[in-house]
Amino acid sequence: MKQLTIVLIGLFIMNACTKEEDVAVISTRFGEMVVTFYPDVAPKHVESFKIHAENGYFEGTAFHRVMPGFMIQGGDPNSKDGDKSNDGQGGYAAKFYGLGDEEMDTSWMIPAEFNDRPHVTGALSMARTSDPNSAGSQFFICDAPVPRLNNKYTVFGQVISGLEVIKKIANTPRDRRDNPNEKVAMNISIMPRSKALGE
Repeated sequence: MKQLTIVLIGLFIMNACTKEEDVAVISTRFGEMVVTFYPDVAPKHVESFKIHAENGYFEGTAFHRVMPGFMIQGGDPNSKDGDKSNDGQGGYAAKFYGLGDEEMDTSWMIPAEFNDRPHVTGALSMARTSDPNSAGSQFFICDAPVPRLNNKYTVFGQVISGLEVIKKIANTPRDRRDNPNEKVAMNISIMPRSKALGE
């Protein structure tokens, strides 16, 4: 009986250690991007992004700023409506991380988690103001390597499938403010890696 108990405990530990990785699937009219996360170097950014995705916060938001050869930016709830003038000015963290007024969720920010992950093509990084500790919900995905951003913005994930979708979005016709002429709406789902990649 004692030996059976040890075997069962061992199996439980093995199952716990081999829990499948969750990824994000960003769906757009140009196709899907599958993103893996870096919780080891940016745990708060990953956690906030996942909570927002699971709560439907990103549904109907758009890639409101596109710059070929640089990046595509989204995650602003202001981008859900037809008014482009305030796109890029909204968004907040999914939970309180000690920045902002705890009683007012729209003031919540994520502290910087700068790390050694480079801004390569497909890197998922967090947008912010000139204050390093001002990340909310807006993120960007690199359309090309952007080494000048390394250790200045928080990389918290990487596109592992659908790199061609970044290029399509980045090259969509845009105005002088780099807003796409036609809205590029998105939805973000969190799911097991094998399901997202059809493994």
